[in-house]
Amino acid sequence: MEFLSDTVVLSRLQFAVTAIFHMLWPVLTTGMGIYLVIVEGLWLKTRNPDYYYHARFWSKLYVLNFGIGVATGVPMEFQFGTNWASFSEAVGNFFGSILGFEASMAFMLEAAFLGIMVFGWQRVHPIMHYVATILVAFGANLSTFWILAANSWMQTPAGGEFVDGKFIVSDYFQAIFNPFMVNSVLHMFFGTLETSLFVIGGISAWYILNKRHSAFFAKALKIVLAVAIAVAPLQIYIGHLSGEQVYRHQPSKLAAMEAQWETIPAGVAADWSLLAFPNETVEENDWEIKVPNALGYILEFKKELPEPVLGLKEWKPEDRPHLLGLIYYSFRIMIAIGFFFAGLMLVSVLQWLRGKLSPENITQQRLLLFAWMFAAPLGYIAVESGWIVRCVGRQPWTVYGQIRTVDAVSNVPASNVLTSLLSFIGVYTLLFCAALFFGSRIIRRGPNFNLPLPSSETQAGVNTKPGQFIPDERPLETQQ
Repeated sequence: MEFLSDTVVLSRLQFAVTAIFHMLWPVLTTGMGIYLVIVEGLWLKTRNPDYYYHARFWSKLYVLNFGIGVATGVPMEFQFGTNWASFSEAVGNFFGSILGFEASMAFMLEAAFLGIMVFGWQRVHPIMHYVATILVAFGANLSTFWILAANSWMQTPAGGEFVDGKFIVSDYFQAIFNPFMVNSVLHMFFGTLETSLFVIGGISAWYILNKRHSAFFAKALKIVLAVAIAVAPLQIYIGHLSGEQVYRHQPSKLAAMEAQWETIPAGVAADWSLLAFPNETVEENDWEIKVPNALGYILEFKKELPEPVLGLKEWKPEDRPHLLGLIYYSFRIMIAIGFFFAGLMLVSVLQWLRGKLSPENITQQRLLLFAWMFAAPLGYIAVESGWIVRCVGRQPWTVYGQIRTVDAVSNVPASNVLTSLLSFIGVYTLLFCAALFFGSRIIRRGPNFNLPLPSSETQAGVNTKPGQFIPDERPLETQQ
C-alpha cells in the first residue's frame, strides 16, 4: 500500500477517476446533439409529428447528461491548480488560454441556447428553435475541439519553446494545430457520434423488443442506421490514421501498445501481436499470439515499413511507459468494439434492404435487436479505452518529451490528495446512481405523445404586448 503515501500516484489516480467518470456524459451530449439536429430538421421539412416527439423525448436524456457533465467537468479542471500546479505554471501561457477558450466560446454558447432548445418550443418561432438546437450541438462539439487541441499539444508540443522551464508561445496556430490535433479531433468526434448512435439504437431496440411504440422507435433505429453507414467505417479509418501518427511521433507509446520489446528494422515484415501477456520484470511476453506480416498493413498498408518499429528496450525503464497490460488490452478492446459496430451496422443494413426492419417485421428480429441493446454501452468502453491508451501510453511524460509527470505535480501532502480522491469517489458514485435512476425513469415513461405541436408563429399564450403606463398618483413627497 505504498502508493497511499505517494502524491504523484494519488494525483494521477484522482485525475484518472474524475476524467473517466466525466467522460461518460459529454460523450453522449456531443453526439446526441447532432441527432437532435437531424430529427428536428426532419420535423421542419416533413411536419411528421413523429420527428417532433423524437426531438422532445431524446432531449430529456440530453439535458440529464449535460447537467452531470457540467457538475463533474468543473472539478476536473480545478485539479490543474490544486494537484498539477507545477504543470500549470510551466505551460499556462498556452494551456490555460485554450481551456479558457473552451469555457468562454464553447460551453457558454451551449449553455446560452440550451434553455431555448428545451423550453422554447411554444415560445419562439420553429426556425429560431432549430437555430438554438444547432448552436447547442455546435457548442458541444466546439468544446471537444478545444479540449482535444489542448491534449494533443501535450502529446506533440509545438508552436513555441521552453525557456527556463516555461513554455513561451511563438505561433498560436502552430501550437493549436499541432501534429496530433486533426486526427485526434476527428477520432473523438466520430467516437462520440458513434457512441450516441448506438445508445439511441440500443434504447430503441429495447422499446421494440418490449412492443412499446414499435413503429415509432423503428423510425429512430433507421435514422441511427442511416448515419452509422458513414460513421462506423470512417471511425475505423480515422483510427488507422491515429495509429500511424503514433508510429511517427510517439514510438515508445506504439511499443507499449504492441508489447514490442525488440526493435523491428526498417524494410522487414513485422508481425502483429493479437494477444499477449507482457512481463515487465523480465522484459518479454510470457506468451503471445501473432498475425504474420500484419503490423505493416495496419500502420501504413504496407508489408514492409520504411522506418524501424522501435522496441521498449530502446529506452531506459524510467523513460518508457509502464502498466503495459492496461495499455495493450485497452487498445485491443477499442479496436474490437469498432469492428463490432461496423459489423452490426452492415448486418442491420442488409436486413433493412430485405425489408426486415419494417414496422410489421422488425419485432421478429429479436437477435438483431438484442445485439443493438448489447452494443449500447460498448461505445463508452471504447472511448474510455482510447483515452487510457492516449494518456497512460504518454507516460512518464505530462508534456511528451518535455515535462515529466513527477515534475508536474503540486507539492501537497499525500494525505490531502487521498482525502479529496475518496471524496470524489463518494460524490461521483451518488451522481452515477442518480443518473441511472433518472435516466431509467425517462426511458420507462417513454415519449409523451400528448405534447402540443408548435405552430409556425409565436403562441398566443405568451404575452408580448407592452404594458400600459400608469402614472404615480401619490403625493410628491411620498414618491421615491
